[in-house]
Amino acid sequence: MLKDPKKTKDEIVAWIRDYFKENGPTCRAVIGISGGKDSSVTAALCAEALGKDRVIGVLMPDGVQSDISDSRLLVETLGIPAVELNIGKASEAMKEMLSSNEELRAITGIEGISKDAGINMPPRLRMTTLYAVGQMLPEGGRVVNTCNLSEDYVGYSTKYGDAAGDFSPLASFLVDEVLQIGAELGLPDKLLYKAPSDGLSGLTDEDKLGFTYAALADYINTGVCEDETTKARIDRLHRLNLHKLRLMPKYVPEDIERALKD
Repeated sequence: MLKDPKKTKDEIVAWIRDYFKENGPTCRAVIGISGGKDSSVTAALCAEALGKDRVIGVLMPDGVQSDISDSRLLVETLGIPAVELNIGKASEAMKEMLSSNEELRAITGIEGISKDAGINMPPRLRMTTLYAVGQMLPEGGRVVNTCNLSEDYVGYSTKYGDAAGDFSPLASFLVDEVLQIGAELGLPDKLLYKAPSDGLSGLTDEDKLGFTYAALADYINTGVCEDETTKARIDRLHRLNLHKLRLMPKYVPEDIERALKD
């Protein structure tokens, strides 16, 4: 838990301002608005740091989104400019292309599209949309990453989807700390305390992970987890998903590597 949520909030706001001074003094922050705690808190931080007119909220339902009203509530609460861009047709077109290609079917041995491909495609289409919006702005845009430390630790994000972005205000904070920051920002409880879900699988985040965010936070903070099954699952997810947090590996010839060390 944060000792001083207001101090932390103010420090993040200052950090966002510094980022834009160095990486686009006139640019606007472009953020996908899901209606959950992370996008809500991040959007509110950016609005305080830059002014509401420099934050563009992008709502991206995949066809029908049952909780789209929460996304609209956040935009109205913050008073930020927003646009609603439905990725449903693009998502369906991608699925049709992949499932109807006979050569791909012969290579994969899969009829239709795999479950994981179907789940991860919409987040990648959303990130493509955010960067397109940013590049269409006359003053340019910087895409906001909304992932938190809890999600990053176990890889609960889509590589080059919601795990992407230009800057990440919440990456050092656990779920309970994000909630503290959100409360300090005065965000509606409905947005902060709704059961987190990817909106794609029909399950909550904790259902999919197999443990609670509270248990994960305790383990990250203390290194201790009394439930050996939970500990093993967290360790496995962390190990398998470290590649999402690292820069892309590149091959460096030995002579170049020696020269760099010298």
